[in-house]
Amino acid sequence: MSSSEKHEAQQLTHLDEQGNIHMVDVTDRQETLREAIAHARVRMRPETVKLIAENQIAKGSVLEVAKIAGIMAAKKTPDLIPLCHPLPMTHIQLHFVLDSTKGWISIEGRTRTTYKTGVDVEALTAVTVAALTIYDMCKGVDTTITLEQAYIAQKSGGKSGT
Repeated sequence: MSSSEKHEAQQLTHLDEQGNIHMVDVTDRQETLREAIAHARVRMRPETVKLIAENQIAKGSVLEVAKIAGIMAAKKTPDLIPLCHPLPMTHIQLHFVLDSTKGWISIEGRTRTTYKTGVDVEALTAVTVAALTIYDMCKGVDTTITLEQAYIAQKSGGKSGT
């Protein structure tokens, strides 16, 4: 990495030389396969996790609704985050792991596209909206629910690689 590339990497990309906000120009970037994996966790009473696992929440199938909400949210990321580019999403997947002993649900979101910019914000949007949906569907039976540990676990593609 050249010194000018290092300097550019340290700059805030949504600010121009005068400090004005702008959308990053990706016109000259090469389209590459871009993938991201995000994780989030929802903590709640162990009994609530059991109710979700047994599909006993009155509002319906919590995980199926959360999955749909997460997928829809990833596709709508540029409508929520002002400077995100609209992307031709080619894959969005959510996976849930329930642990009724510890009282949490782990959410993994995977996003993919072949485009000029990454899909990490879309993966984070997917898992956080899925977590919010779990909260919304279960708040009537559990007031202890917390959303925690939303982060990018992996991303690949583009000039920065994996």
